[in-house]
Amino acid sequence: MSSETSDHRRLIIAGSGIAGLTAAIYAARSNLAPLVLEGDEPGGQLTLTTDVENYPGFPDGVGGTELVNDMKAQAKQFGAEIEHGVVTDLDDETRPFEVELNTGDTYTADAVIAASGASARTLGIPGEDDLMGFGVSTCATCDGAFFRGEDMVVVGGGDAAFEEADFLTRFADTVYLVHRREEFRAEDYWIDRLMDKVDDGDVEIMRNTELLEVHGSQEEGVDHVTLAENESGHPSEKLDDPETEQFDFDVGAVFVAIGHTPNTDYLQDTGVELDDEGYIDTLGGDGGDQTATGVEGLFAAGDVVDHHYQQAITAGGMGCKAAIDADDYLEREVPAESEAEAAAEADD
Repeated sequence: MSSETSDHRRLIIAGSGIAGLTAAIYAARSNLAPLVLEGDEPGGQLTLTTDVENYPGFPDGVGGTELVNDMKAQAKQFGAEIEHGVVTDLDDETRPFEVELNTGDTYTADAVIAASGASARTLGIPGEDDLMGFGVSTCATCDGAFFRGEDMVVVGGGDAAFEEADFLTRFADTVYLVHRREEFRAEDYWIDRLMDKVDDGDVEIMRNTELLEVHGSQEEGVDHVTLAENESGHPSEKLDDPETEQFDFDVGAVFVAIGHTPNTDYLQDTGVELDDEGYIDTLGGDGGDQTATGVEGLFAAGDVVDHHYQQAITAGGMGCKAAIDADDYLEREVPAESEAEAAAEADD
């Protein structure tokens, strides 16, 4: 990474979802004037949800985009700056950190909060993008209640799919779990739990079946889906096989639960410890620095860390912690009149 920099900041926050914006609000109120980099998905996954009914303080619900925009305005009000740009490289071997963006800009920072989130994996089939947020969802706990009494499809065969299907039985007439193979990847606990729901008639398992297309409109929602079934599995790869059956199936909602990909490519060559799936391992603990990583001065919050809860409220709580932890670190280790800031002020 080039040593030439365009600007220096006390704190840079990578990500503008709920975790990043909450961190920005707290950090700005602590006079850190954070720079928030909003990335390719400004506002994060919550902007894919038309109505949010489980975020505290909104008894009538709130639009996902509306909530994010209000948080942006709140962060800016206290002195945060929000800029579009994706972090492509982070040099943690220098202090201050060097942060390079896909725009070509390079910043330095005394501390960094990684709140770049995780992107839900999708199927890439016709109708999926157009109806995302209008009957197609990647979050049952966010959107399941909107489709009470409907038949619903859940796509996937791992723990996430089984957990989503189990949750959706609270609202659905029938949940249809669609999996492209005969065998599941889910733990026995989830398989046994869902099979009890099968026995009760709340769930039907559709093995060796794949979702090919979602039909409907943003005005009316999901009308039906097109499925393919082949007894040997992976039917989408065998559409010309006479043993493959394609058919339309009436449902009112589709939940895609095939996992998430954490947005941590820019941390691969740093000292930050990542698990096998790419999620950040924080140091944890009961006291301060709960969001600290193995790299001093680099903190993490939200779905980039949390591969279990993945809720707006938990992301916000973690963003709050990250901002407080970063502020404590800066007060302790990098006084406001650091050499880097003095140099930056001299350049001005």
